[in-house]
Amino acid sequence: MANDPGWGNRNNDGPPDLDEVFRQLSRKLNGLFGRNGGAGEPPEAKAIPVLPVLGLVAVIWFATGFYIVDQGSRGVVLRFGKHVETTMPGPRWHLPYPVESVTVVNMEQVRTVEVGYRSAEGGSGRGRELRESLMLTDDENIIDLQFAVQYNLKNVEDTLFNNRFAEESVRGIAETAIREIVGKSKMDFALYEGREEIAALTKKMMQEILDRYSTGVNVVNVTMQNAQPPEQVQAAFDDAVKAGQDRERQKNEGYAYANDVVPRAHGTASRLLEEAAGYKLRVENEATGNASRFEQILTQYQRAPEVTRQRLYLDAQEQIMSSVSKVIVDQKGNNSLLYLPLDKLLSASGAHPSAAAVQPVTPSSLPELDTANVQRSRDSFRSRDRESR
Repeated sequence: MANDPGWGNRNNDGPPDLDEVFRQLSRKLNGLFGRNGGAGEPPEAKAIPVLPVLGLVAVIWFATGFYIVDQGSRGVVLRFGKHVETTMPGPRWHLPYPVESVTVVNMEQVRTVEVGYRSAEGGSGRGRELRESLMLTDDENIIDLQFAVQYNLKNVEDTLFNNRFAEESVRGIAETAIREIVGKSKMDFALYEGREEIAALTKKMMQEILDRYSTGVNVVNVTMQNAQPPEQVQAAFDDAVKAGQDRERQKNEGYAYANDVVPRAHGTASRLLEEAAGYKLRVENEATGNASRFEQILTQYQRAPEVTRQRLYLDAQEQIMSSVSKVIVDQKGNNSLLYLPLDKLLSASGAHPSAAAVQPVTPSSLPELDTANVQRSRDSFRSRDRESR
């Protein structure tokens, strides 16, 4: 190859002539568009002008640098792979490829990450991921917990340059956060009354971890989808729940019975105490009154024994005779006309006299009384009264 004149010319000559380069480019373009020239016709006669073509190519190349950033999105411009600027929504332009490239990222789009299950594509079925959903509680029980995390982006630079796989990062952080929270909670709390609280705590912890690693992710919501014991112990757990419900029902029935009986017992006891207090006060007052009356009678008796004795006798006879239906008439009186309260006498005995039954009575119409017997009765009463004294 050392004797090849072409090789020597190629090594000894300088760079090719610019006109020759244009001619070769023109011949290639002619061959590309099917214009090879006829016999006897020089190639330059029908060659396509190169400069206008190059100008058209340049215009098209520059036109490829125009792009539009939608509302809620951001455009990240890279120059040879290095971040240059972040553009806001609207029509924009950058140096065409391969000098610069742009990536438009939707910042407001809400994305969903499922933990513990996967929604079936095009259907309503779910595929369970036991490796993610089985968790250990503080009381050493295992629960099957499935939830979903909704998030969007808050920093486009952190998302593109610090977080290569956003969805996998969010899923791993969500699983880590909820395992820590469930591990500090009781089983009943995680399954029933504490589901909303666990979701709120998980959201807070996830955001702290994501901000610590500068992922540019903003957690919008954490939704608990399902929380239950594992399928292997579901039957035993249902029996335990039923037993707990029966226990609570019986306790409530006992409380209801106690709330019904105890107040009534307290009321009865209070009533008996009040009645006893009233009876005690009545007896004391009655005894005090009798003692005071006896002292007053004693004082009067010491002043006038005979008069007091006679008055006591008459009071006793009045009290005794008020309950009998007999009438004692003294014939020694000078009254020629005597009225008897027959209506009161008959009403005391249970009869109801008419108005015509009440009429005046004269001493002649009354039955004769044995005055001697009446006198003996008086003497016997007086003697018994003296003996009692």
